[in-house]
Amino acid sequence: MKYVIIIPDGCADEPLEALQGQTPLQAAKLPNMDAIAAAGAVGRANNTPAHLPAGSEVANLCLLGYDPDVYFTGRAPLEAAAQGIELGPDDWAVRCNLVTIEDQIMVDFTAGHISTPEATELLALAQKELLKDYKGPGKFEFVPGVSYRNLLIYRGEAGTPPPFSKETRTSAPHDLTDLPVTDDFPRGPGSAFLQRLMDDSGELFRGSNVNQKRIQEGNSPATNLWLWGLGKAPQLPSFQSRHGVSGVMITAVDLLRGIAALVGWPRIEVEGATGYLDTDYVAKGKAAVEALRDYDVVCVHIEAPDEASHEGRHDAKIEALQQIDQHIVGPLREALSAAGEHRILVTPDHPTPCGTKKHSHGMVPFAISGTGITPDSASTYDEVSAGNSEWSLAAGWDLMGQFIVSKSR
Repeated sequence: MKYVIIIPDGCADEPLEALQGQTPLQAAKLPNMDAIAAAGAVGRANNTPAHLPAGSEVANLCLLGYDPDVYFTGRAPLEAAAQGIELGPDDWAVRCNLVTIEDQIMVDFTAGHISTPEATELLALAQKELLKDYKGPGKFEFVPGVSYRNLLIYRGEAGTPPPFSKETRTSAPHDLTDLPVTDDFPRGPGSAFLQRLMDDSGELFRGSNVNQKRIQEGNSPATNLWLWGLGKAPQLPSFQSRHGVSGVMITAVDLLRGIAALVGWPRIEVEGATGYLDTDYVAKGKAAVEALRDYDVVCVHIEAPDEASHEGRHDAKIEALQQIDQHIVGPLREALSAAGEHRILVTPDHPTPCGTKKHSHGMVPFAISGTGITPDSASTYDEVSAGNSEWSLAAGWDLMGQFIVSKSR
C-alpha cells in the first residue's frame, strides 16, 4: 500500500464577503481535490486543542498522529531538530524572528522577507553586542536559519536553572500582524531576560549597515528580535514504530523538517521550494511522484496558503490552492492510480482565516480516497462539505491511525 499526505498549510478559512460568502477553498477551482472527495470521503478534525497554541507546531504533530499533550514541548526544539542541532537534557531552543515593529505595531513578522545573508549578519551583531555582558548560567548562541526564521540556543548547566522556564509565556509574531505588541512581549516567570534582549535589539539594529541599506532600497528594516516558542527537546517515538510504514517529508519549512527528523523520516530538499507564494509547485510535485518508488508514505507540505492568509490576500490564497491542485495533487493522483493499492489524504494543519491574518483553533476539512475507503455523498473538498459529514474527530491525532491502518471508518 502506498500513502500520500498533502498538507496545504492553513488553507481552512471562513466565508469572505469579497468572495460572495464563499471560502477560498470553495472559490478555487480544485478538480483534483474535488475528485478525491467524490471518490472517497470527507470529514473534519481538530488539530489545535483549545488549551494549546493554534499554530503549526501543535497542529502538524496532531496531523501526523502525535497527541500534543504527551509530546509537545515547544516550537523551537522542533526547528532545532531540522538543523541537526542536538539538545541535551539541560538545553533549550528559542525561536528568533527578525521583525518590523513601528510605533509598537507588528508591521511585518518577516521583516520584508529579509534575506538569509542579511539575517545572518544581524544575528552575528546580536551575538557580539547583546550577549557580551551575560553572566548567568549556561551559554547562548544565535543560530541563523532561513530568512527571518532563526533560533537562539541555550546550553544549560546540570542542576542550575536557566534564565527562563516552561512557565514563560510568549506570543507568535505571525498572529500579531497589524496589531499592537506591547502586551505580547514575553510574560510570566523567567520572561525578563527575553524581554531585555528584544528591547535592546531595537537600539542595536537601528544603526546597522543591513538596515540602512534596506531602507535605502525601499525594503522593510528588521527593527527587532522577536523571541518565542521556547522549549526543551521532545521525545517522539518513530512513525514506523507506531504504524509499521516508512515515510519521507517534502517541505521548505524548518518546523516540518524538524518534525520529520524527530519521527524518523528523511527529507527531500527540492530546488525552488521557498516556503512562500513563489515556491516551485511543479518541482515539488515531481519530487513527490519520484519518492513514491522508495517510500510507503510521501508527505508534501506547502506553506503558500498560510503565507497568503497572513498577508490577508484571498486572491493569492486561491491561486496557491489552484497551483497545489494542478501541480501536486494531480500528478500524485495519476501516479497512485498506477501503483496498485493506495490511499491519499488532503488536509491542512490548522485554519488561517484571511480576515484575521492569523492561525486559529477549530476543525479543518480533510478528504481521503483509495483502497478500503467507503465513498460518502460528498462531491467537493471544502469546509461546508466537510461540515456536513458525520466523520468528525475531536482529537486530530486519531486521524492518522484511521488513514494508515487498512480499514475504513
